[in-house]
Amino acid sequence: MASTVNLRLRRSAAQLHALAGVEREIRAQDSHHRRKYLREFNQAFRSYDSLLDSGQIQSALHSADVVLIGDYHALPAAQRHAASLIEQRALGGDRPVVLGVETIYARDQHILDEWWRREIDENELRQRIRFDLDWGYDWAPFYNLLVTARDHGEAVYGLDCMPREDLRKIGARDRHAAAKIGEIRLRHLEAAIFVLFGESHLAPSHLPREVHRFMPGAKILTVLQNIDALYWRAAGEPAHKVEAVRVNDDVLCVFNATPLEKYESYRLFLDQWSRCDDGPDFAPTIYNLIDSLVRFLEINRYSPHNSTQPKFLVDMLPEVYGGAGDALVRRLLSRAGIDEAEREAMLGSVEDRGSAYFPQVNAFYVREFKMIHAAEDATRFLHQACQGLPQRLNGNPASSGNAPRRSAVDEFYARVIEHAVAYFGSRVLYPSRPVPGDPSSLSRAACEALAKASIRMDRNKSDALARELGYRIGSRIYDAYLEGKVAPSGLRRLSLVHLNEPGVARKVCATVIAKLRSFSRPLSR
Repeated sequence: MASTVNLRLRRSAAQLHALAGVEREIRAQDSHHRRKYLREFNQAFRSYDSLLDSGQIQSALHSADVVLIGDYHALPAAQRHAASLIEQRALGGDRPVVLGVETIYARDQHILDEWWRREIDENELRQRIRFDLDWGYDWAPFYNLLVTARDHGEAVYGLDCMPREDLRKIGARDRHAAAKIGEIRLRHLEAAIFVLFGESHLAPSHLPREVHRFMPGAKILTVLQNIDALYWRAAGEPAHKVEAVRVNDDVLCVFNATPLEKYESYRLFLDQWSRCDDGPDFAPTIYNLIDSLVRFLEINRYSPHNSTQPKFLVDMLPEVYGGAGDALVRRLLSRAGIDEAEREAMLGSVEDRGSAYFPQVNAFYVREFKMIHAAEDATRFLHQACQGLPQRLNGNPASSGNAPRRSAVDEFYARVIEHAVAYFGSRVLYPSRPVPGDPSSLSRAACEALAKASIRMDRNKSDALARELGYRIGSRIYDAYLEGKVAPSGLRRLSLVHLNEPGVARKVCATVIAKLRSFSRPLSR
């Protein structure tokens, strides 16, 4: 079993590479991190007492009168998690639930009340509270939170006041919000009060202290989300996924996103605000994911030869299009000779996953940034680049037209290896990704049987089978990496093997499975 330090290092290495670039960009555009108020928050939560499971989290929530939930405004997962906590608490049935939010000024309570009574619709609410002008983050996850509170709760209240942009007045905003929470308590004596407020407000000396002043006898629980120092510390735990930790009796921290996911989300908003146009530029985000994997795998982006390194990887970086580029992406795919049915299937995958990498045109199409899929697709690009982009149809293929064609079995094994590498890459950037199936049952004979069976399947079923098998292999490779049995350089060599040559993919897959099985054998005495 790998030590705590080694587990933490291996789970965190690629993410830390990626974070460095994101944080540099954020610091260049946002200097608030130097403010005393934010430093106090960052220094407040550095360690935890114990791990928590879902039952213990629910027990803590049920015993609280006021639950202060930390919100990382740029991260939709933060608002979605708040909505889930409210719904779960309301389903307990022992107390009504009330929600208070920072997003809406207390001055606009009458507008919120009109919406609550269904006198105005979603669009009018959004316009009248000046959501886009005064807040500027994603509307959909916040509106879902409001709807959840209306469906399951007793009331919703706006808690904030001006000025938001002046950190010198931030203490006054805390005192104002605490006073409003005190008023809510008087109106709803039996209710459990849930409050969603910016995470930096939840340092013990900030909003929690002010709430205690207004409600000295109340049981107040602070629920943090994805605090960096606690996340990196939890990365050393033996558990595959740490759901939450208890910081102390009054504070817990849940994990539903990685630090990289948080800061990439914020960087996208900074970019969108600076350009003042209709949507974010996803290219820096995708390039940063690729670059972090390149560093992790010790790849030289400027290598002039293709042997132990891909040749001039820097010249193969993909084009990246956002949601506004739909028509252009369709034209690119059409010019690459992809028929309409396949084009629609490819774009349909973007609808489901938020983004996709299309090797036929060496391009990313991103409608919504979702770390788990973006990380996998960034790895797919890197794998294709190491192969010389053999699937790119609108350029020179890696192999000549006179080269022998691969068999259907070879095609299947090549897809398995690509899925394995892609899954591994997604795990090094998103360690909490769910584990697929049971990787312990892998064997060469089983893979041979699946490969032969795939020949009789249609393309969709064959692809699904290759993906399932590849994910299981990738999961086992990741486990071996965490155990210190596989080095990043070994993964680089796997990516550089030319799978387009007949028989190679089959041999590589057999070799990988044999090596993985040897790792799991007990040592002879």
